[in-house]
Amino acid sequence: MQSNIIDKVYIDGEFVTPHGTELFDLYNPARGEVIGQVQLADEVDAQAAIAAAKRALPAWSATSKEERIDALKRLQAAVTAHRDELLEAVILEYGAPLKLANITDATIGAFADMIQTLEEFDFTRQIGRATVELAPVGVAGLITPWNADAFIVSDKLATALAAGCTVVVKPSEMSATQTHVLTRALHEAGLPKGVLNVVTGRGDVVGSVINRHPDVSKISFTGSTATGKVIASEAVDTLKRLTLELGGKSPSIILDDADLEEAIPGALQAGFWNSGQACVAGTRILVPENRLDEALTLIAKKVAEEWPAGDPRDPATAIGPMVSERQWERVQSYIRRGIEEGARVIVGGPGRPDGLQNGYFVRPTVFADVTNDMTIAREEIFGPVLSVITYRDDDHAIEIANDTTYGLHAYVFGSDPQRARRIASRIEAGRVSVNGGFENRSPFGGFKQSGIGREYGVYGLEGFLEPRSVMV
Repeated sequence: MQSNIIDKVYIDGEFVTPHGTELFDLYNPARGEVIGQVQLADEVDAQAAIAAAKRALPAWSATSKEERIDALKRLQAAVTAHRDELLEAVILEYGAPLKLANITDATIGAFADMIQTLEEFDFTRQIGRATVELAPVGVAGLITPWNADAFIVSDKLATALAAGCTVVVKPSEMSATQTHVLTRALHEAGLPKGVLNVVTGRGDVVGSVINRHPDVSKISFTGSTATGKVIASEAVDTLKRLTLELGGKSPSIILDDADLEEAIPGALQAGFWNSGQACVAGTRILVPENRLDEALTLIAKKVAEEWPAGDPRDPATAIGPMVSERQWERVQSYIRRGIEEGARVIVGGPGRPDGLQNGYFVRPTVFADVTNDMTIAREEIFGPVLSVITYRDDDHAIEIANDTTYGLHAYVFGSDPQRARRIASRIEAGRVSVNGGFENRSPFGGFKQSGIGREYGVYGLEGFLEPRSVMV
């Protein structure tokens, strides 16, 4: 994939040159080099996309469940046909290691999961003498981040289309290469004109139009809590329906009965997945006071052996570069802050790993002697930086885990599944994984300032529907 200019947006079923003229540099973060540019959409493009989605809404909202399933199957097949090209774009533009090829597989899986959900879903329900009809909410604005571009776009798109909504997607400008590959694949599925529109542009330009426009009925956003608050404030005048999947500071609780040889790798996986650039990252590792030394020794060993940072094309690499120089500087500032506040580095630290001086690489870092009031334990870092915090007993562990403004995800590790399950039920988080448990279609979203609403499966689908009671 050579240096290029992406000079098209997707509106009303066609690739068109945007009205906007601003060019935005695209980078290979493993080298810190510009690989191309994207011509950004502007307010005019956003309005055109919304108008196209509005025109397409009456026909698409009237489609049958079978027609929507057929469309989702075509979309899945089209993305599957472009899997290798999409993976190449993810590696080149985002720096995802080869070990994260499941990001592209999850993109394909998003359509499969929604097909299964839709097949089992009933759009009418009887409550006494009332028939409740679940109707599409209308035109949906889908605003997505850079850290899992193709998957998040595809998941939101599949869900909205399953509900009978038409969509305007505003992906991150930093992921334009990935978005372009994905959009070309989606185009091949042959959706009716205007059902899908993709306008890559700045959040305060294109995003703001979508958030404020009276013809957009729903916003589904994934990103930072700060940006989520801006979106909510811009959407309030038109009382848009909102799904906001926001930040996290997830705890990984290692119970005192845990086998550390199993629990520590699980906790590191939860913290370092996606190079630490994940809202669900288990960045606070809670360990019993009486097992601290044992845990720290094993953590240092496992990080050194199993979590090397490096060239994303090297099969041995587990942690790739940060997405941008700005993100690299942000992560470095948190590492310095942790040291200044008295935390002890047990592995990693400031600067780049040896031999990786050209890209935006961070040394995978774990702090000990962390208390839950330190900055590194309170704020979302979005990089491979973990904090080990000790606790006295189960109640103390729960207190620490819940002492956060966030509540997106949590992890519990222990040898007694029933005890671990009881602990999980006391954590204020939208999802809790016990000993690595996972279910794709379970609802995903946050308590507290980690968001509003839920995604995935039935709960995600219902977020794009309005109940209408017909009483005879």
